[in-house]
Amino acid sequence: MTLLRLQHIMTSEISKRPFLSRPPEPPAEVLVNDPLQSLFIGITKIFHVPFSWTFANLTNPHISVVGITGAGKSYFVKTLLLRASYIWNTNAVIIDWAGEYKAWVKQTGGVVISFSKGDYLNIMDLSGMKPLDRVKQIMNSFEILTDIATYPEQRRLTEEAIEQSYVNAGFILSEKAPEGKEAPTLKSVISLLEEKLQEGTYEYPAELENTIYRLRQFAREGEDYFARKSTLDIGRLAESGLVDMDLSGLPDERFRALGALFILQTLKEKMRSEGFSEIKGLKAIVVLDEAWKVASDEKSDAITIVREGRKYQFALIVASQNPTDINEAIFSNVGTSFILRIKFEKFLNYLQGSLNFSDFIRTEISKFGVGQAAVQMAFQTAIRFPETFMLERIHGEEPLYVYTVDFSDILTQSELSAGLIQKDYQFEKEELKNKFIDFDISSEGIEELFSKMDGQGRYIKVIDFVRELKAREVQTSVIVSFLKSLSLDDSIITRLVQRAGAD
Repeated sequence: MTLLRLQHIMTSEISKRPFLSRPPEPPAEVLVNDPLQSLFIGITKIFHVPFSWTFANLTNPHISVVGITGAGKSYFVKTLLLRASYIWNTNAVIIDWAGEYKAWVKQTGGVVISFSKGDYLNIMDLSGMKPLDRVKQIMNSFEILTDIATYPEQRRLTEEAIEQSYVNAGFILSEKAPEGKEAPTLKSVISLLEEKLQEGTYEYPAELENTIYRLRQFAREGEDYFARKSTLDIGRLAESGLVDMDLSGLPDERFRALGALFILQTLKEKMRSEGFSEIKGLKAIVVLDEAWKVASDEKSDAITIVREGRKYQFALIVASQNPTDINEAIFSNVGTSFILRIKFEKFLNYLQGSLNFSDFIRTEISKFGVGQAAVQMAFQTAIRFPETFMLERIHGEEPLYVYTVDFSDILTQSELSAGLIQKDYQFEKEELKNKFIDFDISSEGIEELFSKMDGQGRYIKVIDFVRELKAREVQTSVIVSFLKSLSLDDSIITRLVQRAGAD
């Protein structure tokens, strides 16, 4: 009877426990790599094995990073860039959508390029390309950023004018440009179209006027960041250590996306022209952070780089708090995905559908604290162990200071008892600091806020937190936007703002 019972357990119970027949983490020989040729990231959650990242056995060196505000995305990216610099002497270019990295880059002795301070990039620069290939890239960018694809005549007029501008400047469309020859600008293209309009012979003047108007949006005086002669050499910057391309001072999302696309296109051509080398590690890493327009479109060069970068020792890191901003083609092609805390069910659905991890991993991701992460690696060959595992936390170059904002004083007893609403939120210090900067709080005010929280064990109640922000003249609309980014219900936000305003 005992034997039968044991047999029953073995067949009916243990067979239901895949973690006993299949280890929940890759073996140590996969996780522990040569410290001179890999980057230490952290300790695994289950077997406490030190994990050092290398792309040697992966499909490619590209990385996706997702997680809610405050989960530790920028902390991880900074750690990876610094360690890649130490180990492989890797250069890095950060395409910085919101200016989140510029203070850190300055502190580490890197270069910060701010387009609001007199720097320009001519989107018609050829970077060694044939003019015809560059024309295709420019038109591709306009199709991503505008609705020009739905107006075939305007698209044709734009493409022909760009080609003619190159011809007028002495370029042969089907041949690579000689070094030192100056490319035309978007203003040259607009001038050609204006001349055509003034001639009065074109059959559809309204289409021509609309084409000119569309292009002028990127070439108005004071906003002609990409329509003038370049003051920057992207190729040279890519070999200059740590570089932050700060796009936050540009007028709107379209300008930021146009700048990001041009930088990516230029770096891609540099990557192709240099070709393969025998060096170990990575020559360059490009970080694309919160660039939803660039990372989500199937036509984006981000996807091209992900598909091609391995053979050139060139890596792309795509980071976002909203996974649906990252095209599935990127998730399916990157060699490594780091998933920090994700709260929205629709985001978890998207990630699980794209990366195919277990329900157990899904549940753990929703409960992660700051710096905790799930890691998925795509290996070159078939494996007999899980591709997805968890880290206790990311071990960075600096201490991971975590600040807690306690929401329990604004929640009702029934809300607390139900456990459906998070009672506290944790933030990594640098990410919280960047939020304060976004709120236009002075550096002195930021220091006062951190000093207050430090004196309370890096903790503050949410009503006090909102009152502190209001005391520093942060607008209510900005506070509401911040609270919405935490996935709070509107009713709770309204209750909180009202309570915080009532002394």
